[in-house]
Amino acid sequence: MEIILKKDMPNIGLKNEIVEVKPGYGRNYLIPQGIAILATESAKKQHAELMKQRAHKEEKIKNEALALATKLENITLTIGTKASSTGKIFGSVNTIQIAESLAKAGYEIDRKKIILKENAIKELGSYSCEVLLYKGVKVKIALEVIAE
Repeated sequence: MEIILKKDMPNIGLKNEIVEVKPGYGRNYLIPQGIAILATESAKKQHAELMKQRAHKEEKIKNEALALATKLENITLTIGTKASSTGKIFGSVNTIQIAESLAKAGYEIDRKKIILKENAIKELGSYSCEVLLYKGVKVKIALEVIAE
């Protein structure tokens, strides 16, 4: 059964994709929940027209994200925090502090788009994180955690 997704679904596809699913899953869950619509001929035509109109907007947004990525590649964020004499941080540095530090540097980025390899940074030192700016546009940012 072919459906057009209205929302991103993990392990199925992204919004506005035409995907193939099992008929029961599509009819009994995805369509009643408003997550997808049935991919009929008329729905496919509407979808094609919609995608054509969005392609130009998406290209502009992607170019802006790539420009921001080139600016962010060269940045090293310095995050000051309270720490013990052994280098352990009181508490931790997480995506909230990184987003605030980026905001001070002039870049408004949602904390949910920042990915740390560790869940939280608990010691002083140098680290890196990834920022998802757009579909397929990621940038690594260097972090320097220092004691205040």
